[in-house]
Amino acid sequence: QVQLVESGGGLVQAGGSLRLSCAASGRTFNAYPMGWFRQAPGKEREFVGGISGSGANTKSADSVKGRFTISRDNAKNTVYLQMTSLKPEDTAVYYCAAAGSTVSPFTSYVPILGHEYNYWGQGTQVTVSS
Repeated sequence: QVQLVESGGGLVQAGGSLRLSCAASGRTFNAYPMGWFRQAPGKEREFVGGISGSGANTKSADSVKGRFTISRDNAKNTVYLQMTSLKPEDTAVYYCAAAGSTVSPFTSYVPILGHEYNYWGQGTQVTVSS
């Protein structure tokens, strides 16, 4: 069983920065892509960014391109989401996700759909004040 634990959320002023971390355990970490999603009140969950197992490939949502960076440290079994130039509309619960049986291991593929991810963290709140 894969466990994902997010940390790093909080309250920040517009224009500020935060770094989210997601620590994974329970399987070969570098075999599968990881992703970040978010869900704001009254809205559907949306893809924020994803990264391949090796870290060589990343994808980001248009709404965060140039502001958010996803990375991973396979030696630490951890994926990060560096968020800069935060806006009030970035306020949401952020979820870390890990792909598993839905994708092949050790590829450069980066899923962007929620159903392509098998495991989810509990979420961490990010609030951006104006």
